[in-house]
Amino acid sequence: MVLQTIFRAVIMGPPGSGKGTVSARITKTFGLKHISSGDLLRGNIKAKTGFPRTVSQAESLDEVYTVDTVINLDVPFQTIKQRLTSRWTHLPSGRVYNIDFNPPKVAGLDDVTGEPLAQRDDDTPYTVTRRLKAYETQTEPVLEYYRSKGVLETFSGTETNKIWPHVQAFLHKKLSSVNQNVVA
Repeated sequence: MVLQTIFRAVIMGPPGSGKGTVSARITKTFGLKHISSGDLLRGNIKAKTGFPRTVSQAESLDEVYTVDTVINLDVPFQTIKQRLTSRWTHLPSGRVYNIDFNPPKVAGLDDVTGEPLAQRDDDTPYTVTRRLKAYETQTEPVLEYYRSKGVLETFSGTETNKIWPHVQAFLHKKLSSVNQNVVA
């Protein structure tokens, strides 16, 4: 008889903090499925990307599912601002370049098609600053909510590759304790 353990984690962090990268690495490393909370709860709770953004949304999530842990990616806003404002996209394909660490072979042009790259409105300095301030204002109460429940783990740094080993070690420990509590 094989028992399957359900482990639910919420990954939080400002736009550009590496949530997508960390989520992909968790999926690959631990064989877990990534399910967007927005997709999962769309029928039960009005949700958008970045869910939960408010304490009431976090409470609504708790009414439907038990959250085992909340991984908070704490990346300095200046780092994120630099990261996002350096991001350029080939809009037809969605390929993303960063002029600081993943530049196109020819400045301003997509490597595959040679077509021009564009900077999304979300990635302009003004918009990035506004988004980060809004995230901070909205999210601090949500982080405090999860902190008070004892499920918040914060990982600080400026690079996903330096934060990831700490997240990975934490999840190895957390998942092994969850699996030990499962009785056949």
